Amino acid sequence: MTVQQRRPPAHRWLGAAATLAILGAVAVAVTPTTATATARTPLPTPAQGQAPAGSHRDAVQRSLDELVRADGFPAVLASVRGRDGRVRHYTAGVADLRTRAKVPTDGYVRIGSNTKTYLAVVVLQLVGEGRIELDESVETYLPGLVRGDGVDGRRITVRQLLQHTSGLPNYTALLPETYETIRHRYVQPRELLDLGLSQKATDEPGEMFSYSNTGYVVAGLLVEKVTGRPVREEITNRIIRPLGLRHTYFPNVGDQEVRRPHPKGYHQDRPEQPLTDVTVMDPSMGWAAGQMVATPGDLNRFFVALLDGDLLAPEQLRQMRDTVDAPGPLPNSRYGLGLQSTPMSCGGLSWGHGGNIFGYSTVNAATDDGRAVTIAATRLPTDLAEVEHLLAALDTALCG
Repeated sequence: MTVQQRRPPAHRWLGAAATLAILGAVAVAVTPTTATATARTPLPTPAQGQAPAGSHRDAVQRSLDELVRADGFPAVLASVRGRDGRVRHYTAGVADLRTRAKVPTDGYVRIGSNTKTYLAVVVLQLVGEGRIELDESVETYLPGLVRGDGVDGRRITVRQLLQHTSGLPNYTALLPETYETIRHRYVQPRELLDLGLSQKATDEPGEMFSYSNTGYVVAGLLVEKVTGRPVREEITNRIIRPLGLRHTYFPNVGDQEVRRPHPKGYHQDRPEQPLTDVTVMDPSMGWAAGQMVATPGDLNRFFVALLDGDLLAPEQLRQMRDTVDAPGPLPNSRYGLGLQSTPMSCGGLSWGHGGNIFGYSTVNAATDDGRAVTIAATRLPTDLAEVEHLLAALDTALCG
């Protein structure tokens, strides 16, 4: 069946209820596009990270400075890896609005829906081991669990979970509009699933791309059922440790802190409200769809290793990169299995995901020739223009 494209509703892009609704995502995920930022007055490059005028380094720094000064992001961090493997780190803004502390170079941030790519890798590794079949029904692994109004796990495949074509309604649509009411509440994965299944199916399985955090909760439960181990442990043992990602982790139950050094994350339920420090929070509302923490540099290392074939056998990597049309901030984005592709302004495709969760917004992409960029801001975008500005900064760093 041909997968059609569905334009996401406005709430997927904005506000507290969208925070895990992922912006193709920004609200547990923003992905790279060829966006051009709305015209703004270029800003002078500050002393920090200064480079000769007209250089690529200067252009990247200037784009981050604009995000702070013109859009009001408290802080922005970036890690840029060139074709030659050389890595440069950038910062702009302040890590703490009260103390005006400097932004730590390559500090820890919550990476939101980038978690989905790690989970998809684990599922595909299990496929390669013969323990999961991509085109087998969810019912095979989780009998009787996925049932609802128009929802039947016997008709949804594992591939459709990872591809966002399952038709499963998004549990984030029912999150409270006021974030403080759930900020410190631990939510069990089954609660997230029940929240999603309390709504009507969005589409028939395989009919349309429709971003669903609920689908990745199901995928996380599937991994735990097949392996008999927590999804946190599987991601750690199969990806984080083998790659030596010393600055990446899946927070354990009850861990509300972000490891140091980190910039503080800020949130406002509405643009007119003051920013509130939400660095300390319970990320369980994201779980397998968006709970992880990493530095921008480590996130780049993960995506470069993935594209290099260090995590998956060729057949599984091919399946991961087999994409369908996917709506996003701008056209031409496509989604595979936990991995999104987007054309770059300088030609070719970038591969990544992106992710947002309360306090942090991350855009990132990598290329087959070894380039990789991650940009993290310390609050969610408040409108589509800010999303475009983040993506324009990403394209500047990728393309020079």
